[in-house]
Amino acid sequence: MNEEFLGALSEIVKEKGISAESLLETIDEAIIAAYKKNYSNAGVAAQNVKVKREPKTGEVKVFAQKLVVEEVFDDITEISLEDAKAINPIFQLDDIAEIEVTPKDFGRVAAQLAKQMVIQRIKESERNIIYNEFAEKEFDIMTGTVIRKDKGNVFVNLGRIEAILGPNEQMAGESYVFNEKLKLYIVEVKKTSKGASVLCSRTHPGLVKRLFELEVPEIYEGVVEIKSISREAGSRTKIAVHSNDEAVDAMGACVGPKGVRVQNIVNELKNEKIDIIKWSKTPEEYISNALSPAKVINVIIDEENKSAKVIVDDSQLSLAIGKEGQNVRLAAKLTGWKIDIKSKSKAESEKIDEENALEDNE
Repeated sequence: MNEEFLGALSEIVKEKGISAESLLETIDEAIIAAYKKNYSNAGVAAQNVKVKREPKTGEVKVFAQKLVVEEVFDDITEISLEDAKAINPIFQLDDIAEIEVTPKDFGRVAAQLAKQMVIQRIKESERNIIYNEFAEKEFDIMTGTVIRKDKGNVFVNLGRIEAILGPNEQMAGESYVFNEKLKLYIVEVKKTSKGASVLCSRTHPGLVKRLFELEVPEIYEGVVEIKSISREAGSRTKIAVHSNDEAVDAMGACVGPKGVRVQNIVNELKNEKIDIIKWSKTPEEYISNALSPAKVINVIIDEENKSAKVIVDDSQLSLAIGKEGQNVRLAAKLTGWKIDIKSKSKAESEKIDEENALEDNE
């Protein structure tokens, strides 16, 4: 290895971010493998070979390590005390003597094999570096650029890797135009034989959570806490928030001055509606808030079945249920309670029927 070769290694270390020590270890392994394959005798498997490298010139020499013994039974792994002292008088019995065994034409063969192993190690190291980098981004968001579509999948450039946005992770109504920049939630990072595989999402509730953390300093700092999120991607999201500081309005912090914070998130999600509601440890209040924008008259809790009967004014019934039941469905998912909504008139009618039935039984 001459200075030019060492210079090339330095460039690889800088460009690829690979450890210089790791590369030099690989080269040493390659040199040892080349020696054992091409220059050793049949007993090479038992031979301990060591490589030494001249730091300034890069010149490599190979040494066989042999045990110093009184009588030699295996000349591959042993050397007599007499022969060892002929090399260096300081050797004693049971020392390990290093005897140079570098062949004259060894450089060309070693360099060829070293090159192959270095290329392989560079590929492996790059794959590991990229995997570790993106494994840290799992359950976080990144900005990616759409590069192509194939068989229902959208492929997104995240810088050092292509991520996959599967059909189930794509928002309804989004076209994913070439070169379009998107915020993506990293769902999973897997290590495969071909390197890291990154799966991302535009539909995951975690995307909304991370977007709020980016836009709302109070959430990032822990003053305002996101308690729960329910989402039907591309259509509507409900998010329950709570302030850990009485002086801070959780809902106001999320909306932002003139609504700018929440509007930035709505824009990123292509006009998906977002309901920000106040979390409460009291189930009746929490469920009532979760059905926003509908106004609730009464909430009757069944703790045993974790269900709630909600009474609303007749004029609020359709709003409480929502289009195709979306509002009540999201509220139930947000709170974790089964919700049965009734209009005031129907609830009163059922109450009268129950009273009449009791009178008849009497």
